[in-house]
Amino acid sequence: MADEKDDKKAAAPDAAAKAEAKEKAKAKAKKGKKEDAKKAGYAANIEEGLQVQPARLKLRYRKEIVPALMKELGLKNPNEVPRLQKIVLNMGLGEALANNKILESAVDQLGAITGQKPIVTRSRKAIANFKLREDQAIGAAVTLRNDRMYEFLDRLINVALPRVRDFKGVPSKAFDGRGNYTLGVREQIIFPEINYDQIEKVKGLNISIVTSAGTDERGLALLKGFGMPFRQ
Repeated sequence: MADEKDDKKAAAPDAAAKAEAKEKAKAKAKKGKKEDAKKAGYAANIEEGLQVQPARLKLRYRKEIVPALMKELGLKNPNEVPRLQKIVLNMGLGEALANNKILESAVDQLGAITGQKPIVTRSRKAIANFKLREDQAIGAAVTLRNDRMYEFLDRLINVALPRVRDFKGVPSKAFDGRGNYTLGVREQIIFPEINYDQIEKVKGLNISIVTSAGTDERGLALLKGFGMPFRQ
């Protein structure tokens, strides 16, 4: 009888410990589910925020520019209206042959301007007169599509170009015959993302706007619809 009582006394603490451990496991699992739900809620809010805030110029294109171009160009199908396909920014750096820091700063500046990491462009062949070797880094480039393309064009038209000294508009004869437009910028400091105090050297860049226009007339009408300030 004494042995049975001792066994019962020993079993009682074990049962209590097991019950306590079980309760702790339940509480931990419940807390984990709450944290997962909270994280899922944050992710859903972020995704929803991104979805409800498309590029401003993209919305304007759909609501205002497409109907206006259909009327101006005599088009019956909205799918025939010219549209942006991509925007390519290219910065050539001959000085990078002697100083790699210039190339590094150019990559950082293009990334700040576009919000996208640039790629380093390299020479295709060697040119002895220019002391250029094959596959040598000589510049940086970025290709923008979708919302980033519209956001960059919006900032270019409304913020950057008006900061050009003695600005009188951009030339309307820089089309390539297929509705694509190339604009040369002499100073990268016109973009507000660039900190002037950290600039070692003022550099230029080319901006190529690729469209589905097919003709220069349609490409011109498209860019005018976006508000590109062409010279009169």
